[in-house]
Amino acid sequence: MTLDVPDLGLDRRGPPGLSDPRVHFFDTEHGHHMLATDGSRIFDVDPGLRDAFAGWDIAEQGAFLAGLGMRKVPYIDDVPPADMPIRALSLAVAQKCNLACTYCYASGGDFGVPARNMEWDVAKTSVDRLMEKAEPGARVNLAFMGGEPLVNRPLVRRATEYARECAAAQGCTVGFSITTNGTLVTDEDADFFNDHRFAVTVSLDGVGPTHDRLRSYRGGRGSFETILKRLEPLLGRMGQAQVSARVTVTPANLELRETLDHFVSLGFHSVGFAPMLSAPDARHQMDLPHLHEMLAQMIDCGKACEAAILAGRSYPFSNMEAALMEIHRGTHRPYPCGAGAGYFGVSADGGVFACHRFVEDDAGAIGSVQQGLDPVRRDGWLADRHVHKQTPCQSCWAQYLCGGGCHHEVIHRGRPACDYIRGWLDHCLGAYVRISEARPDYFEQPSARPQAS
Repeated sequence: MTLDVPDLGLDRRGPPGLSDPRVHFFDTEHGHHMLATDGSRIFDVDPGLRDAFAGWDIAEQGAFLAGLGMRKVPYIDDVPPADMPIRALSLAVAQKCNLACTYCYASGGDFGVPARNMEWDVAKTSVDRLMEKAEPGARVNLAFMGGEPLVNRPLVRRATEYARECAAAQGCTVGFSITTNGTLVTDEDADFFNDHRFAVTVSLDGVGPTHDRLRSYRGGRGSFETILKRLEPLLGRMGQAQVSARVTVTPANLELRETLDHFVSLGFHSVGFAPMLSAPDARHQMDLPHLHEMLAQMIDCGKACEAAILAGRSYPFSNMEAALMEIHRGTHRPYPCGAGAGYFGVSADGGVFACHRFVEDDAGAIGSVQQGLDPVRRDGWLADRHVHKQTPCQSCWAQYLCGGGCHHEVIHRGRPACDYIRGWLDHCLGAYVRISEARPDYFEQPSARPQAS
């Protein structure tokens, strides 16, 4: 299915506003609006402000923004965080996998080294590192990934129990998550995930044959029906585990609305999409025409989500829900995620990397759980990856909502998705205004967009 996408100026220049990183103008049925990027605040504005603002000099523009209450000192400065405590670890408990996904960034699950399982001493030391600076009342998170983490099920369970014991002793809280292909989930796993309130993310890349073409067993047999059968104990119980479907979007599975509706009907708590931008085989990467089509599909899904919100119905499209809440909170950030700051990935042998995608990749190597973090490499990473150091982020209105894009993808592919990101955020800004007008209770408090002329 091919959809028409609104004309958002999706060329190399990006949508209007790319040339001024401080503001972005957009329109809805409710009028004319301006996003002030510093603090990510939305103002209702007079219809002529867009043209007037473009004609003012820098001093006049600055005076106008100051009149709206903009801070003299920006929310985001050039200084990277220093000596942050570790708040989340992702353990590659099994650098091996029983599937042969066509686009796997982890080289089939082993990350380009001999396949291996993590041993208990590495897992225990990792948990100790996670807990060593966790103060009473703090929350930390432990994630299990692979490869396929359930290949090493005993370690997942032992590390979970140990982390809970440590957290209880220190008076802090630990949350758990696992990303799985779903083919090995058992009834006992469902009970365990519910008992420990896991966030379970299942990789599913479409419905039926579409998924099977991308995520088959090593012998070529499709995995879709097996996964759905294996997930019945989780999806069929209203327990404490939150079960999400994560769809990696390639040129071969762009039927996003069909996929979203099907997975919502299966009972997933959330469904999200992410474009594959950096794959070992370039045929499975998204290029500009594919990203343009993905944007159209995402906007179609977003409209369905917006309609459901306005009607008071559940439609757990996580990309949309997350964007709306971030806009409402006024999210402004110098990085796209916590990679290399409070979050790290740990390889099976104990290497520490900026995140789970950099396992066994020297570009993101930060230290080891045995020896600790290398402060020089960590500080260098945070200094180099700051959004103010990224080009062309400095001239992009979406810089603080985006944070500069996935580090792994930018380092290994560049920035082919900038127009896609701006187009999606532009749509979400409009949806936020419409929902704020019709359903302010959705955000748990009345909408309070300030006014400007």
